[in-house]
Order: sequence, then C-alpha cells, then structure tokens
Amino acid sequence: MMSAAKLNFPRPPARPDQAPDFSRIAVPAAGMLPVPPLDLEAGQSRSHAVGLIRVLDEDGRAVGPWADYLGDLSSDILLRGLRDMMRMRAVDRRMLNAQRQGKTSFYLQCTGEEAIGCGFQRELLPGDMNFPTYRQQSLLIGADYPLESLMGQLYSNELDPLQGRQLPIMHSARDYGFFSISGNLGTQYVQAVGWAMACALRGTGEIAAAWIGDGATASNDFHSALLSASVYLPPVILNVVNNQWAISTYTGMAAGKSETYAARALGYGIPALRVDGNDYLAVIAVSRWAIARARKGYGPVQIEWFTYRAAAHSTSDDPTAYRPKDEAKAWPLGDPVDRLKTHLIARGDWSEERHLQAEAELLDEVTTVQKAVEARGTFVDPQPISPAEIFRGVYADLPPHLRRQRQEMGF
Repeated sequence: MMSAAKLNFPRPPARPDQAPDFSRIAVPAAGMLPVPPLDLEAGQSRSHAVGLIRVLDEDGRAVGPWADYLGDLSSDILLRGLRDMMRMRAVDRRMLNAQRQGKTSFYLQCTGEEAIGCGFQRELLPGDMNFPTYRQQSLLIGADYPLESLMGQLYSNELDPLQGRQLPIMHSARDYGFFSISGNLGTQYVQAVGWAMACALRGTGEIAAAWIGDGATASNDFHSALLSASVYLPPVILNVVNNQWAISTYTGMAAGKSETYAARALGYGIPALRVDGNDYLAVIAVSRWAIARARKGYGPVQIEWFTYRAAAHSTSDDPTAYRPKDEAKAWPLGDPVDRLKTHLIARGDWSEERHLQAEAELLDEVTTVQKAVEARGTFVDPQPISPAEIFRGVYADLPPHLRRQRQEMGF
C-alpha cells in the first residue's frame, strides 16, 4: 500500500516559550575562505556561496586572506565605521521612542544589521545607485545624508524633502545614491538591473546595487532580476539580507530546501558569496571586491549577508509572539557594534571609556537634531503645509482641471 503524501511546513527552531536554538547554524572559523579573482564565474564560486566569509575571529583579530585583501586599514576608516553604526543605532532608538509617543506613524529599525549598509555604502562612489528596501536607512547614514532630511521625512513636516508624498521610512535621495523605496517588495531588484544596464550603455563606469530581504526572495521579481542579470551581464551587485525573519515568518518559508540564498544565483550562472553580515571588516572587504568586479565589467554578483533582525519587524510588530524574547542575545555571530569595538580595542585605537563617551556624544547629536526637526511639526503638534503643495512637483505643466481645483481651494 502506498503511503499518503504529506505536506511540509517549515518551523522556526524555537517558539516563544522555548529557549533560543541556533544549533543548525554552522559558524566556520574566521579567515577560511580565499579571495577569488574578480573574473570569478558561477561554477567556481560554490564554496563561497555555501560557506561564510569571516574576517574577525573570536578575539576580535582580523585574520585570513580577506584581511590581507583589505591591507592595513587606518584607524580613521574603522572609527568612522564604528561611529556610523553607533549613529544609526541612536537614530533607531530615538525614532522608535518618537513613534511610541505618537509623534510619527510608523518606523522600522535596522538594529543588528548596521554593519551591512554602513560598510557597503562607504565603498561606493558618487553616481552609483542603491535600490533599497525599507530597512536600509544605514545606507543613508553611510552616505552622510543630513539627519534633518532623514527625520523630516519620518515626521512628514516641512523638512521632508519628499513633501509628504511617501510613507514614513520610504526615503528617496538621488544625490546620495538612494533610489526611491517601493512598498511593494521585490520591485527594486529588477529596477536595479535595468539601471545597471543603462550604466553599461552610457559607459559612465557607475554601478547599481539591488537590495532584498530573505522573505522577498520568494517573489517573482527576484527571479526575473536574476535571469535578466545573467542574460545581459550588467554592472550590478545583487544583495540579499538574510536576517532570519520575514515579518513574522521564519526564513525557512522562503529558503525551501536551498542550501543558502547565495547558492540560488549559481543556477542562473551568477557567481555568489555568503558573508558574515555582523563582521564590519568582512562587509567592507567583500563590498570592495564586488564593487571592483562590477566596475571592471565582469558582470553581476550576488551577496548573501548573513545576519539577524534583532528588533521587531516594525513598530506594528510584536516579535515575542513568534520567537523567544531573548533570541537576539543568543545569535552566534554577535553584535556588529560590539565586534568592531573589540577589534579596535585590540588594536589599541579605542577603549571602553572612549566608547561610552562616543555613545553619549552621538546620542546627544541625534537628540539635538531630532528636537529641531520636531519643532517644525509632528503628529502630536502638527504644523500643516499649504494645501497648494499637493499640486507642485507632479506635472511639468499643471493640467487645466487641476489648475481649476487649486483655484477652487483658494490657491
């Protein structure tokens, strides 16, 4: 007698009433994987796609071929990276509090993932373009985007460069290499490939970087982008931020039986690398390599950034409903800020005392800007903008029916 077929329903390793369990995750020693040539092909990249590129060891030392690839990084570069991440964390903390106080409607933190955006952005050049999701505000921090503009968009007041035309956290900053965020997950992946194709046609030397979360890799756009990239070979870096959770859905729902998300690219003939996303030195090393590869015309590459979403999905989410409360503390790859801090202390470039001082200074900097932005209007104390603004910046020449509507409103 034939047995009845059964469906498989992936389950997270631990439920809220259980102890965190990351035993399934194999963490290789730092410095194990070599630096491949820039003209790496898909068939040659399997070990990088299923392995994990790490630079910082358990004692905070930079070891292995990727550390050699970076060379002797100056303390200024690393301290700037540490401050970028600390500044991002301070913004997250203050804006979460602001939302809880009813001053803005919505916010998403990137806590635990700061190294990825802050490190990657510092390796780009003006003219390069990121196509981000709603959790890549660290790219803006790494690009030195003005905090006034970032927060103004979140409060939708007169300092909002988008004049209220986007939902909070859906930033757009062309001059800072940050394409307008789309709320429809996955769309930015195909857009990045198209932009990169245009860069190649223009011959400007600029590149594009696509960003997607692990959950959205289940979308059609993800696969459409991979196919187009494998056909036209444009200068695009296809980033997958695997933070283990898609809203409240465990990453296994999107991964299926794939070994890794990076390995999926191999089937399209695209080389791929898998990286410890909580290791700032690994982030900048692989980013530097991938960007150099794209600029030299060797085509697309996919990078899976292996990390953990330490905070809730958004301010409307309660992660204790679907995962252990202290799961983030058990994450085997640690905290990106703490790991870079440990490395800098080991180098003699930092100390616990200086770290505490920097935390206080950055929090004061962010709080000062926040108060100045809030003085221009919040949901609690709104300062409405003229209704005439809704007619601006939409059409080059305002159609007659809209001109009549504006006149009827008295403007």
